[in-house]
Amino acid sequence: MKKVAFQGEKGAFSEEAALKFFKSEDIETIPCYSFEEVVELVQSGEADFGILPIENSVAGSVTQVYDLLFMTPLHVYGEVTLRVSHALLGVDSASLSTVKYVISHPQALAQCQNYIRRKNLQAIPEFDTAGSARKIKEMNNPEYACIASKRAAGIYGLKILDESIEDFPWNFTRFFILSREEPGKSDYNKTSIVFSTRHKPGALLECLEAFAKRGINLTKIESRPDKKSPWQYVFYLDFEGHVTDKNVEDALIELLKLATFVKVIGSYPGEKR
Repeated sequence: MKKVAFQGEKGAFSEEAALKFFKSEDIETIPCYSFEEVVELVQSGEADFGILPIENSVAGSVTQVYDLLFMTPLHVYGEVTLRVSHALLGVDSASLSTVKYVISHPQALAQCQNYIRRKNLQAIPEFDTAGSARKIKEMNNPEYACIASKRAAGIYGLKILDESIEDFPWNFTRFFILSREEPGKSDYNKTSIVFSTRHKPGALLECLEAFAKRGINLTKIESRPDKKSPWQYVFYLDFEGHVTDKNVEDALIELLKLATFVKVIGSYPGEKR
């Protein structure tokens, strides 16, 4: 049985994404307090895989995860995108008229901020959506509700006060599956890298042209501060193709000549959109 670590408690969206990725495979999900703990369990061998949210279509990138990808020796094994539909959950005595406070993960609060404003609720951040559901059950206070999945309502015995409360219907979260092993090549592959450029005009453009002139489609670029060098940045790049493809191999060789640092985070089966 594969062991899959995720951040949060049972019923979290990360756990739901893990179940979607591994489909009918028999897996054991391991709840973790933090993203760092997910990585540590996989690195130590206590878990076979870890799953981390990398970006949301509304709230944007999960920057803490990008910083972890820079440091970890783990490989991106795959990706999975989950349609995230949020519900407002409360105890049996709660109703929309009694609720004054709403707790949830900051990303979930950000994805429902218009709803929270319309309902005149006070938002309180928590470390996890499903953990918020457990806390609401323990508090047993009709003035408090949480934002979590409908699945979490069933797990923690809460009432669904409202559903589909996310601000936009196209609310999707993309997750990376992390592993100590590299995955095999598939029919459609993506590669994720991180690199830094020389400090000169046009340096980033030169690096990106290594991919453009070989017809490689870039699907995402993200910049993050280099924590070892103030006011310097590293760039995360996702693109279509596998490191063993000739055009990708040539682009990476050219990038190595242009950049000051290059790390392949993973070359993995991608989801077609």
